[in-house]
Amino acid sequence: MNLSNQEKKRLKDKYGDWAVVTGASSGIGLELATQLAAAGFNLIINARNEERLLKVAQQLKSQNIEVKSVIADLSDKAGVEKMIQSTQGLQVGLLINNAGYGTSGLFVDASMDAEINLLRVNCESVLALSHFFAKKFKQQQRGGIIFLSSLVAFQGVPYAANYAASKAYIQSFAEALAVELKPFGIDVLAAAPGPVETEFGQRANMQMDNAMSPDQVGVSILAALGKRTNVVPGLLSKVLTYGLRTLPRSMKVKILEKVMAGFTKHQRSGAE
Repeated sequence: MNLSNQEKKRLKDKYGDWAVVTGASSGIGLELATQLAAAGFNLIINARNEERLLKVAQQLKSQNIEVKSVIADLSDKAGVEKMIQSTQGLQVGLLINNAGYGTSGLFVDASMDAEINLLRVNCESVLALSHFFAKKFKQQQRGGIIFLSSLVAFQGVPYAANYAASKAYIQSFAEALAVELKPFGIDVLAAAPGPVETEFGQRANMQMDNAMSPDQVGVSILAALGKRTNVVPGLLSKVLTYGLRTLPRSMKVKILEKVMAGFTKHQRSGAE
């Protein structure tokens, strides 16, 4: 699935010439970067894996655009600063806060270092980058920021407690900024996909069945920017969202407990 020519022109006219995409070497980040390259955006792309990111950069350059690769770990303040410095002198109009990862299993058995690192990537780096670019976009009186939220952001999720809480932060942060930044010509979008086939599941140690592919969600995210403040991309995500919408919050938690227990059953069996 690809953006229509009309959408490509709308996005480029409104947010061009440069876009920043974190976590761009795979999954949703790669899909969004690919769609933006096809729309004519020059790109600053980020990931930790140098070999993979440079390969992606070469693929994107085939669209006759400029690409800057920033190999940086966003759990490190130096990595965030490296991202910011890489954009100096460039007319950036779009920030996509995609980098993030999850953990799963019983919180009491978790590595505290891993859980704190998750918050640094999923929340602290997003806070820092959003603040820097929001100030830049305010001066320009135009810009766009996309936040990758999740369906797990709307209630507590047993066996993914810290990850779900980090996405609740992102969802709340994005919704508030959408109101605050609108008077300055800045569009903010929170995208809340359901399970997507990325390396997320492997890193979170989860077996995710019936997941969507990144190309099933990327176009709908970009097409929603500037038109809405929230989007639930993909048919499966919509079914899950609307199916849970009318239920009491406590019941949602119980349902998500069963869902997440299925994703992490190989871990739980050892603990029990």
